[in-house]
Amino acid sequence: MELRSAPALHVACLCAAWCRLCDAYASVLKSVTGVLVLEGLPLRVHWIDIEDDADLVGDLDVETFPTIVIAAGPQVLFAGAVTPQPETLRRLLKTKLSALQEGAPHPIASSEALAFAARLAELPGSDGLGG
Repeated sequence: MELRSAPALHVACLCAAWCRLCDAYASVLKSVTGVLVLEGLPLRVHWIDIEDDADLVGDLDVETFPTIVIAAGPQVLFAGAVTPQPETLRRLLKTKLSALQEGAPHPIASSEALAFAARLAELPGSDGLGG
């Protein structure tokens, strides 16, 4: 099965302006998602500052920066920290797209994460190529 027929995934990187690790991760996120979008994968990428966008984040508890949330509509497929290696993010995104397409069960998410995913689904997001 091809991943291209999967519904769009929203990929949110939750960060803070003061976080230097987040600054470094921005280029990883942009390069990995940009390549995957060029390969035809349906991604919508969001860089979200938890302080500037507190209303969007809501009550979602972010303990580690950067935190990645992957959602398909209101369904949370992943929410947590990832190591900063590009291959880790690439594998994670491809795995979640494949599982979504195959109809695999979704992990159990907190009500806060589900509410965040619902708000995220309403944002247009970038296609991973832009700034």
